[in-house]
Amino acid sequence: MMNTKYIFVTGGVVSSLGKGIISASIGKLLQARGYKVTVQKFDPYINIDPGTLNPYEHGECYVTADGMETDLDLGHYERFTGIQTTRHNSITTGRIYKTVIDRERHGDYLGKTIQVVPHITDEIKRRMLHNIGELGDQYDFVITEVGGTIGDIESAPFMEAIRQLRWELGSDAVCVHLTYVPFLKAAGELKTKPTQHSVKELQSMGIQPDILVLRTERHLDDALRMKVASFCNVDLECVVQSEDMPSIYEVPVSMQKQGLDAAILRKIGIPVGETPAMTAWHAFLNKQRNAKREVTIGLVGKYDLQDAYKSIRESLILAGIYNDVKAKLHFVNSEEITQENVSSKLENMAGIIICPGFGQRGIEGKIIAAEYTRTHDIPTFGICLGMQMMVIEFARNVLGYKDANSREMDEQTPHNVIDIMEEQKSITQMGGTMRLGAYECDLREGSKVAQAYTAVAKINERHRHRYEFNNQYQKEFEQNGMNCVGINPASNLVEIVEIPEKRWYIGTQFHPEYSSTVLHPHPLFMSFVKACI
Repeated sequence: MMNTKYIFVTGGVVSSLGKGIISASIGKLLQARGYKVTVQKFDPYINIDPGTLNPYEHGECYVTADGMETDLDLGHYERFTGIQTTRHNSITTGRIYKTVIDRERHGDYLGKTIQVVPHITDEIKRRMLHNIGELGDQYDFVITEVGGTIGDIESAPFMEAIRQLRWELGSDAVCVHLTYVPFLKAAGELKTKPTQHSVKELQSMGIQPDILVLRTERHLDDALRMKVASFCNVDLECVVQSEDMPSIYEVPVSMQKQGLDAAILRKIGIPVGETPAMTAWHAFLNKQRNAKREVTIGLVGKYDLQDAYKSIRESLILAGIYNDVKAKLHFVNSEEITQENVSSKLENMAGIIICPGFGQRGIEGKIIAAEYTRTHDIPTFGICLGMQMMVIEFARNVLGYKDANSREMDEQTPHNVIDIMEEQKSITQMGGTMRLGAYECDLREGSKVAQAYTAVAKINERHRHRYEFNNQYQKEFEQNGMNCVGINPASNLVEIVEIPEKRWYIGTQFHPEYSSTVLHPHPLFMSFVKACI
């Protein structure tokens, strides 16, 4: 067995260049060559995890199967590679410092003065070198993406850790640096100077990049690539461009055509061999290119930000492609929905997603939307809080409990059809204390959901919530047409509700979007999009 190889992915010039997509693409390409790969994200912010961050600050919070609240890039890693990430794949400065401080309080350092170097950097290195999978087998490649931009004060300890590891690991480590090549319209030129400065900044920290990925909106010719290679001390074959693509799923193919994976293998000293065909991936891309018909789906939520519902959006896009359509997604701000305008806002939608979230803001609009789609038989998919709003709407307008609500929104409601979970009642801290991670769910035979999962009796899905369906009302809901068709066998919690007489009206307490991948779209999203068509 060969030693584990380590690939460090850093970014320069500006943030949001797509390091996560490049890291996921590298993972996919190496995986296609038969290597066992994992991808991890190191974020320099001091929060323990992104679980308490506003989506406007950081986009969606992605949840791993083992219950870790993580960065949305882990969603890209899973969707591209199909691997299942864990708490080991997402590390923040906050977790690093907390570990070191806890050890200091425990007396593990035997009275030594605790410093950034070596104690913080040693802990970063220890986590970067994590190379054993959940089954105890060793990874061939560990890809480590460092968030932020070179030169950020908070990322300095991570850069120092990479510098040390590059020296210690020798040819078993490679540094991939992603930069931006802007086009100045007034001058009519692409400019390499920002890339040169970014590489010099990295070099000043003792790190020489082995491979440069140049993010660009325009094609870069060989002369420009040669200029970058010359000024940055990088081989020409190791200067790769990442142009804007019609879809992020085209990126791995583009990187393969330019030999990114081959360059990595050569740098590490592994024979390159034949280029993998990636047949299934190309078949998916062909379906995407050939999908001409559009289906318009509305996302009813309160975060008017693409990254806030990233996994839901991608799950819908993937399900659309496999149903031979383009999913055209339209955001509908739930704060702006009223009884008077709901028809004009939703009438042109083939289907509606009632999005997850927390707190009071925008929930009445979600309830109005749920009533409109139920009474007009529009395919509707409620996720987490979205399911809870469907339950409240049904209680108010079908069961006749006009004051029905969730304890989250109204602690005094006499009809708490959504209640706080028993184990949550004594919790005071916000971070990492919800019902998190994958739990089992038994499906009712003959239900629409069971049909969507192709007659599977038991499923395993990821959760992120504090509140639940109140089982005291279950019988009344069932008698009036809303069935509780998914139940957790251990806790008896209601995980799924549906109205079988409707074309597709289903709510899930769990987040199915976390389990949808490029080669295996989630069955509920597949079924929902089919109903929309």
